[in-house]
Amino acid sequence: MVLVASTAAAVVGASVLTTVRPGLGWLVAALAGTAALSTAGVVRSATSSPVAVRTQPTEPGTATGAEPARPGATGAPGRVAQAAWAAATVALVAVGTFRAAGWLFVLCLLAAVGTGTLAVTGGRSPFGMLVAATLPPAATVRALPWAVRGVRHHRPAGSGIGFGRVLTSLAMSAVLLTLFGLLFSSADAVFANLVGGLLPDIAPAGVISWLLRLILIGGGLLGGAYLVSRPPDLEGLRPASSRPAHRLEWTLPLVLLDALFAVFVLVQLTVLFGGAGHVLRTAGLTYAQYARGGFWQLLAVTALTLLVIAIAARRAPKATRADRLLVRVLLGTLAALSLVIVASALYRMQVYADAYGATRLRLVVSTVELWLGLLFVLVGVAVVRLRADWLPRLVVGTAVLALLGLAVLNPDRLIAERNVDRYLETGRLDVSYLSGLSADAVPALSRLPEPMRSCALGEIAVELPRDGFFATNVGRERARRVLDTVPVSASVTDCPGLRRW
Repeated sequence: MVLVASTAAAVVGASVLTTVRPGLGWLVAALAGTAALSTAGVVRSATSSPVAVRTQPTEPGTATGAEPARPGATGAPGRVAQAAWAAATVALVAVGTFRAAGWLFVLCLLAAVGTGTLAVTGGRSPFGMLVAATLPPAATVRALPWAVRGVRHHRPAGSGIGFGRVLTSLAMSAVLLTLFGLLFSSADAVFANLVGGLLPDIAPAGVISWLLRLILIGGGLLGGAYLVSRPPDLEGLRPASSRPAHRLEWTLPLVLLDALFAVFVLVQLTVLFGGAGHVLRTAGLTYAQYARGGFWQLLAVTALTLLVIAIAARRAPKATRADRLLVRVLLGTLAALSLVIVASALYRMQVYADAYGATRLRLVVSTVELWLGLLFVLVGVAVVRLRADWLPRLVVGTAVLALLGLAVLNPDRLIAERNVDRYLETGRLDVSYLSGLSADAVPALSRLPEPMRSCALGEIAVELPRDGFFATNVGRERARRVLDTVPVSASVTDCPGLRRW
């Protein structure tokens, strides 16, 4: 069942994936792969014993000891966690169906690789999650002999038919469908157009590309099915417990660090209440210098602060009530002060975007800063509870939600709307930058007056060909409808406002 489901999903994925422009085919392939790996999970549940037994080493001359292993003891994802990571993977891949921005889909696709790995491997600790990311390639290699054994030795009970005969039946079905499909296509032009949009390219180059996709997708699904059927033991990948530090050993550095943060936060509050003019008068910097410097400083401060909190939370003694109170006060203060730094950085980026316009980089920077703020809130909760075993998975989950939230906002359209509003108020516009946005920005750019509208939409309109069925994309379809109603002049050559602000 697992091999048949994986093979079918690989064939579907290789047939519907579009490599030039993302579209509906990616979502169909993701759903097919999820169904195949879910089949592996169902088969594993049906064939495994209700209570797993872990053999423990025993002394010579004694009977073998056995200990019931609680569910999830190996670090493999439970059903809820597995369903959550799988849903996140499908949602990330689905961004290519609804958004035309290629850069956004690439980010979502990279994130989908991570969430898909967590769905089949699990891992709770940071080190366990890092190790899990390295398992799929090795699992694909180890799955090959596993699959061969399944083909040779397994025969469904009572069916009287083996895997080879199933493949023969599928091949015969493909031949019959191709033969009669060609006959029907030659008999009716409408049916021929429909079939032409659904079937892959049968030219030699197209066949080679299809075979390569089949091998890659099939190998990935086979490795994923192997990991689902035989989950790795990631629970033991935790650092060994260390001796708690002396109270003065960690209290003094944290008190001094809290004091330094407090002074910096007072300066940031002065900037927040003083406004943008205060930045120019006091710091002697431009908006760009102040905002860019603040962001990279924030990243460095965030990484170091999280490292300090992790080490302090691990080494600080918690035996007495006074020790636990001291941990909560010092680390909680550090997390709270870091939130003010995040707010200051967001304010500076807002001032920067108001002065120079919105761009993809500035929007991504703001999204990262918001996620960092949420991260410090989670750290604060972990400090109050003095437990953080749930934090690593939640950090990854919130990062995925931040990326999906960015996709829901439709970043290219949001950038275009902000710049169009700014142009209507100030008369300043970077047409060359806006013309490089994706088709998602077309509805907002159509609000521009001529000749700015034709300058901004001309290049997008030229690079907006018709999609096939599996390349269907909501953003591009919406852009075509707008361009059908809004005239774009091809004779406009002198486009004002080409200066980059």
